[in-house]
Parts: sequence; C-alpha cells; structure tokens
Amino acid sequence: MSSILKIEKLSHKYSSSWAIRDINLEIGQTGIIGLLGSNGAGKSTTMNIVCGVLNQTEGTVFIDGIDTRKDPVHAKQKIGFLPQNPPLYTDLTVDEFLWYSAELRMMEKRNIRQAVDEVKEKVGISHFSNRLIKNLSGGYRQRVGIAQAIIHKPQLVVMDEPTNGLDPNQLIEARKLIREIAQERTVLLSSHILSEIHMLCREVIMIESGRIIFSDTMDAFNNYMQPNSLLVQFLNPPQAAELQQVKGVQKVEYLTDKQARIFFDGDQDISERLILASVQQEWRIREINLEKGMLDDIFKQLSTQSLH
Repeated sequence: MSSILKIEKLSHKYSSSWAIRDINLEIGQTGIIGLLGSNGAGKSTTMNIVCGVLNQTEGTVFIDGIDTRKDPVHAKQKIGFLPQNPPLYTDLTVDEFLWYSAELRMMEKRNIRQAVDEVKEKVGISHFSNRLIKNLSGGYRQRVGIAQAIIHKPQLVVMDEPTNGLDPNQLIEARKLIREIAQERTVLLSSHILSEIHMLCREVIMIESGRIIFSDTMDAFNNYMQPNSLLVQFLNPPQAAELQQVKGVQKVEYLTDKQARIFFDGDQDISERLILASVQQEWRIREINLEKGMLDDIFKQLSTQSLH
C-alpha cells in the first residue's frame, strides 16, 4: 500500500535550539495514527510543517508522493488541518465560514454548495447554518473546525489536540466523529493525554525532546501499559461497587471523596463506557485521565531504550 505521508530526516530549529531532530516516519492510507508526547515535545512543530504552516530547517515531507516544498499548493489540497485552536472567524455564520473555507481550498464554485451541505450533515451542525459562530458552544465550534478541515475531502486530516477542553458528553461525540472520518482517510491526531490516544488510535508515534522514541501498533504499545489505571473526578461520586459493574473495571480505590483510581483490563473503550454510565447514572464525571505517573514512566522507559 502506498503511503499518504512520508517524512525524511525532518528537523527544525527555533533560534539556536532544535524543536525536532531527524524525524522519519511513513503513514498508510486509512485509520487513526496517534502522535503522543508531553507538552513541548515537538508535536505541534511537526504538524505545522506537515501542513505547510511552517517551513522546516532540514528534511523533506511528501504528501501522497508530492514534495511539499516543490509543489505546496497541490500538496495542501490533499490535507485538512485542525490546529489546537480552531481558526474560526466568529463574526461569520456557519455557512459563510464553510463557504469561505471551501474557496480557500480552491474548490470549484459549482461544487461548494453541495460540499457545505454534506459536511454540515456529517458533523451534525446543519441546524446552525445561519448562526454566528461566536454564539455556538465550545463543542459546536469544534465541530465547525472539523468541518473546515474535511470540506474538500482531503486524503490526510491532521488534528492537533482535537478533544482538548471538551466536556465528557462532547468527548463521546468528537471521538465518534473522528472514527467516522478515519474510515475514508488517514487521520494524524496529536495529544499529550495517553488515554485519548489509547482509545482512538491503531498506531502510535511517540515524540519526546524532539525525537521519535516509539513508532508501532497500539498492541505493541500496550506492553508498556501495565497495570492500567485511570484517575476519575466526579461531582456526584457513586459507590465503588457501582463502578465495578462497568465492563472492564477490575478494582476501585477512592483517593478523596470525589476522586477515584480505577484499575481496568486494558480495554480501549473503558473511558467511553465510564462516561456513558456517568450520564445514565448522573455521576457527573468532570475529569478522566490515565495516571500521569504511568505516562511519565512510559516516556522514561522508551527514552532509555531509544538511547541504546
């Protein structure tokens, strides 16, 4: 299978320090690829270069075989980009903004109306066509951001922290939408939240201190994730016995009145099942994360291995 994205010896320097160094990777045609790393690891720099927002210091990026420096316009037509802060013009209506986004991607005018209608339907914002973006909730603004990234049906969709700041209900909808998008194209998704990558991705690329320290399948990555535990914050905490009724939960420890450590069996859908149970039982989950200590341990373990 040919690759949609190929990166060779990619490096970038800000002033006198290297943000990324000798990045090499190749990604196939469909599915969700996770780009995992702590804040400042080099994820956003890599994504900005791939999408043509930033010119690299060294190295080459190919989009479907096209060198992004030699033919940037043709390459960018194959990319959809959702930055960490969606590039929304909030004084425009949803329709106006999506029409503008389509023209920016050099779509033929005769195809734009249909493309706008289709993408609104896909992301669930058709009923907000004439509403000003500034009057939408955070979750619906994120959907508009996703819509502008896929309106031209690109082969590669790059998403930088796409679920950041969403509440649990919005998270479920965003994950569902990302999975649907990935059925037809490749999604490169960055996050510093391990549980988010674990839940969505079939392959993982881990960057730390500007270098790739791991690149393999999620199954291979799971070898570094034992035991599995989540920290969950509730507004209306249930009894431990109730939590243990959720499929995949092995053990529950309450650390405070509102926060529980939940051990689970490695199932990638555990967070989603907890959130659904929370909605049904009115537990009101406010935060859910894989334990930070575990993420730090994985970074340390993989970093040590990469040096040998």
